[in-house]
Amino acid sequence: MSTGAALTGDIHVPNLPRVVIIGGGFAGIAAARALGKCDCEVVLIDRRNHHIFQPLLYQVATAVLAPAEIASPIRQLATEQKNVSAMLGEVIAVDRTARTVGVVVPGVGLKNVSFSYLVVAPGVRPSYFGHDEFAAFAPSLKTVSDAEVIRSRILTAYERAEMTDDVDERSRLMTFVLVGAGPTGVELAASIAQMANVTLRGNFRRIDPGRTSILLLDAAPRILPTFSEFLAKKAAARLAQLGVKIVVGAKVEHVDEQGVVIEGKRIESATVLWTAGVSPSPIVKMLGTKSDRAGRACVEPALNIAEDSHVFVVGDAALVLQNGRPVPGVAQGAIQEGRYAGHVIAARLGGKAEPPPFSYFDKGNMAVVGKNFAILERGRIQMSGFLIWLVWAMIHVIFLPQLQNRLRVQTQWLWSYFTGQRSSRLIPETAGKVAVAEESGLERVKPNPVESAHLVPLARTA
Repeated sequence: MSTGAALTGDIHVPNLPRVVIIGGGFAGIAAARALGKCDCEVVLIDRRNHHIFQPLLYQVATAVLAPAEIASPIRQLATEQKNVSAMLGEVIAVDRTARTVGVVVPGVGLKNVSFSYLVVAPGVRPSYFGHDEFAAFAPSLKTVSDAEVIRSRILTAYERAEMTDDVDERSRLMTFVLVGAGPTGVELAASIAQMANVTLRGNFRRIDPGRTSILLLDAAPRILPTFSEFLAKKAAARLAQLGVKIVVGAKVEHVDEQGVVIEGKRIESATVLWTAGVSPSPIVKMLGTKSDRAGRACVEPALNIAEDSHVFVVGDAALVLQNGRPVPGVAQGAIQEGRYAGHVIAARLGGKAEPPPFSYFDKGNMAVVGKNFAILERGRIQMSGFLIWLVWAMIHVIFLPQLQNRLRVQTQWLWSYFTGQRSSRLIPETAGKVAVAEESGLERVKPNPVESAHLVPLARTA
């Protein structure tokens, strides 16, 4: 068995086998934790210094929660687990023959990190279906930075609507278009509607936020295609009650700063949000293994690639088949896959029998549609309503990464539930400066790095 022998620029020279994990999401963290009692060194690499609890990212985008309430420093895991080292950097190369990963560390340069085993869990990036130019006008929701951009756009739209004297421009500013009616699109649309009808009520003198127009678009024949048609109809009815207009069978042809074009018809909107498809990280291509049409790595029953039993791919970047069907790209699937890969590696390093082939246990699929309403599907069980909403809230609090996250989220949710208020309705000063510059035709204002300091993101891989 190869060990973590030092190479030029390597970060460490251990005498123990080294497991390198790419990605600090659900799958990567689960893999690292599964190796907690293993006699090996674990190096966890991510381009950000924090783990995001993505199921609640839409609440950051709609000012319910602050970023720090759903994120935790990856280095905290290194404090809790002595065999883990965290590395902030961008993976630019994987060499299976040399057993190295090339990582660019900001301000330091290229580091070659050798490995005995490699777990690839880089997650996904937004897919604009061949129209990457849409990204400049329709931000997606995958990172804390994305959520803050969306929050600023939503709140800034209302501020501008309050000040403009142009009736048509006011209507455009108060029209929000969401492209993609999966769980993220549904949850985000419902939360925007709740904010407009409750949180912002009475905050303005010249506009009525309750007259906000929210359109949820999808090219599919119905919303929530991963749920049953029965539950999708329940969710659609709830969205209609909140004032969200659903347009299905609608393929977006163009997006610009004025809105979207659907089948030749323009919808004027100052805020277009992309909640549609995703594609795997380009790191998958570096492995030189077979992938499906979506770009996911095709893995063996033990979740390693066919060409190398020491390289595992887990989470959204992997095509894991069970009974001929792909394991869904949800948090519980990523956690189970990451944990399984960690257990396989631990068994091999400890000279023990490997666990049986990976088997996904479906705990059910949930989506929340505004206050007091959620849907649940597990096998033949299909439920919706207030009780399911309570179960959803309880589960999400339990699975938040740290105790302080759980306490903060519980407190904020209770406050918002009884008062309707949202505590994170801040527009960053730099966003305001950029808006002023764009409106006045002045040179674009450069953000002050001190003012904009927050959870530290790196340049994206995806």
